[in-house]
Amino acid sequence: QVQLVESGGGLVQAGGSLRLSCRASGSFLRIKAMHWYRQAPGKQRELVAGSGSDEKINYADFARGRFSISRDNAKDTVFLQMNSLKPEDTGVYICAAEVAHNFVGAPREYWGQGTQVTVSS
Repeated sequence: QVQLVESGGGLVQAGGSLRLSCRASGSFLRIKAMHWYRQAPGKQRELVAGSGSDEKINYADFARGRFSISRDNAKDTVFLQMNSLKPEDTGVYICAAEVAHNFVGAPREYWGQGTQVTVSS
């Protein structure tokens, strides 16, 4: 089993910055990909940024240029640096990971509980 624990959320004024962290723990072979999603009240969950198994990075249009995803593979941790935050960035930010438990078979997907980000105007 794998646990993902996010941290770094909070209340910030518009234009401010936050740095989110998500660390994976448990028993596994390796983490293939890690992603950040967010869910605002009354809205569907949406992808914010992802770091794939080939180190390829992708961003949602709203995140490109303001947010930056990075990984510390030695610590099984993914970060999301968020700058120039806007009130519409408010939501629960959730970490997801694709995890390989052995050398054969498909990776399994795990989700964290999320960390609240609130941006005031």
